[in-house]
Amino acid sequence: MTKELIRLKVNGEQHDVTVPPAKLLLDVLREDLGLTGSKRGCDDSSCGCCAVLVDGVPMLSCVAIASCYQDAKLVTVEGLAPPGELDPVQEGYAVAGGAQCGYCTPGFLIATKALLDRNPAPTPEEIRVALSSNLCRCTGYMQIYESVKLAIERMALRGAAKPVAAGR
Repeated sequence: MTKELIRLKVNGEQHDVTVPPAKLLLDVLREDLGLTGSKRGCDDSSCGCCAVLVDGVPMLSCVAIASCYQDAKLVTVEGLAPPGELDPVQEGYAVAGGAQCGYCTPGFLIATKALLDRNPAPTPEEIRVALSSNLCRCTGYMQIYESVKLAIERMALRGAAKPVAAGR
């Protein structure tokens, strides 16, 4: 099988990985880099569990060829905050119960982070639209919306949105 060397910048760190040309970004993150926060939920881009930030924009890694993202800054759920700390978005979900089983949570965290980085005071409709690509089978979504509202409050208390790890 043919393999190629690719270089990915993930969570502020460069990684050189030798992979088959068509290997999915989700598989490189999980299998080659040990970043298992992004989940495999559907394999057809319908659930959002595998979302990562690509240059600040949420993208579904289960349908993305890893070698296409060598010039991008990638941020996984593990890179939302420095080790040992929580981003206000993570705090909001933890305190308000936005995670039940937790399987969909990484995708919701990524979508919420992208929204609040570009708009720190979204309307309820803007929140619904930003999260509409993510499916949750446990919460009924009310705890998720409450988590986003709490994250907005925590960000306001901190003064502004912190840049994501890709800027570290």
